[in-house]
Amino acid sequence: MRDHPHGGRTTEPLPVIWTGRATNRAQWLLAAVGGGCLALGIKLAVDSTWTSGLAPLVMSVVGCLAAGLLILFGTLAFVHVAVKVDSDAFEVRCGHMGLPRRRILLAHVVRAEFAPRVTPRQWGGWGYRWRPEKGMAVIVRRGEGVVLRLGDGRIFTVTVDDAETAVRIIRARLHAAATGRSAES
Repeated sequence: MRDHPHGGRTTEPLPVIWTGRATNRAQWLLAAVGGGCLALGIKLAVDSTWTSGLAPLVMSVVGCLAAGLLILFGTLAFVHVAVKVDSDAFEVRCGHMGLPRRRILLAHVVRAEFAPRVTPRQWGGWGYRWRPEKGMAVIVRRGEGVVLRLGDGRIFTVTVDDAETAVRIIRARLHAAATGRSAES
């Protein structure tokens, strides 16, 4: 984590609810490819001059539409991620519809860590990822992230802007819960 004045402690009170976002504008390019596949499927269905029969036409239309929908919705789900930390939970929502969504109670968090550099390559790409040796992650772009170590031994990572502040707030809430005080003071 970065150095802070006064020995790493700030005098500002912690917010009751912290929110953060991360966006990947490159995903819009992939969404455009999905839109192109959809348009091709519709064009084939409406304006076909195929002479080789109905079966190849139906297979082409269905294939283009299915590929287009999968690409379009698969990429739009991970164009951005929204993270919220409140008094009792850490919540992650992906895409414009907020799905997939993950809510982790802070009571289940053992430790929160700041990861200065998380890359899609470490996790095998963008999106909602699982790796046996690393746990689960929501990766929408490369950069800083929050790593939560849970009481059952699992690890959850998410890339988000200003992850350092989120980690500081989670640590304060965990410390307050352990000592029985209010984290907002």
